[in-house]
Amino acid sequence: MTGSLSGRRVAFLVAPEGAEQVELTQPWKAVQDAEGLPELISFEHGDVQAFNHLDKADVFRVDKPVSEASVDDYVGLVLPGGVANPDLLRTDRASVDFVAQFFRANKPVAAICHAPWTLIEADVVRGKRMTSYPSLQTDLRNAGADWVDDEVVVDNGLVTSRNPDDLPAFCRKMVEELAEQAEHGQAAHA
Repeated sequence: MTGSLSGRRVAFLVAPEGAEQVELTQPWKAVQDAEGLPELISFEHGDVQAFNHLDKADVFRVDKPVSEASVDDYVGLVLPGGVANPDLLRTDRASVDFVAQFFRANKPVAAICHAPWTLIEADVVRGKRMTSYPSLQTDLRNAGADWVDDEVVVDNGLVTSRNPDDLPAFCRKMVEELAEQAEHGQAAHA
């Protein structure tokens, strides 16, 4: 991985259930390997249930409910996929607002697989070049994004990938964008 996060915190926003486990755990490890401090944010205190596709996987402890989280405390945001995870996130007003605040603050956001559904709800994809799980391409285009079928796409701090097979490239680019923000405080999403 390129870049260091030097003890900076990175928010991982997930719904109470439905996050694709590998899309949570591999980026989480990448942040830790870059000396960052990942924090799990969800609707409320307690645990979240991750999934391996449609099967229940591990349970993870929430660090902070989204209602108590401040964008100012994080260098960036990671949105794991899974079909149910972003579908639930996009129905939670506090979560959608939290996502939108990262864009207003010009901080990096990384979204993989189905996670861009939450970005659509936050109305932040218009004019962005991005990718996702292929079934979201029409939704993203209808929301104004320039959807492409690439392993990883970076557009001014927004990092997107298609599926778990893309995780190595996704994690590498995610850490680069987060580290650039941490080290230089440069604006993303301009």
